[in-house]
Amino acid sequence: MNSSGATRGGILYLVVGPSGVGKDTLLERARPQLSATHYFARRVVTRPADAGGEDHEAVGEAEFAAMAAAGAFALHWSAHGLHYGIRESDARLLTEGTHVVANVSRAVVQPARLRFPRLRVVHVTASPATLRERLRQRGRETPEEIESRLLRAAADAPTGAEVLTVRNDGEIEDALARFIEALTAAHTADCSNLQPEISPRG
Repeated sequence: MNSSGATRGGILYLVVGPSGVGKDTLLERARPQLSATHYFARRVVTRPADAGGEDHEAVGEAEFAAMAAAGAFALHWSAHGLHYGIRESDARLLTEGTHVVANVSRAVVQPARLRFPRLRVVHVTASPATLRERLRQRGRETPEEIESRLLRAAADAPTGAEVLTVRNDGEIEDALARFIEALTAAHTADCSNLQPEISPRG
């Protein structure tokens, strides 16, 4: 799984965005189209394997803590009572020229910036009205909890020259095209030449 940029190393793409924005769907749909050049990291999560949602590596809390202490994770964080990690072995693929795509919390973007010089942040977002309706349909949270999530999403949006924003408000195929563009634009463009928002084509 090598790319033409092998001599310089691959690019680490950190995919971030608020709950309900559709990151998992975009990642699942993009993976087969980019498998020749991109590796999509499988997260280690302290959640049962049969809990639904993303395909993840399930571990217990004690095992996760031991892995973190042993340096098994390139990035790890906690959210909503769970622990998440991206394996160090996945990050090593960057040295082979493979581009690595990881679904992460916005909280680890700054630590990742300090370690990985070839990094892009793909910020998947949608309007508050769209997010509110998706969270309501999911049925996991009260209206008050949903509004709290929306406020955090607005306050925690990542900034920086390497951030690319992909809006996922309309048809999934349109968002997927913009998502794939964000995951490939940096291969031929300098960071200074990247558009900050991958907009719908009209």
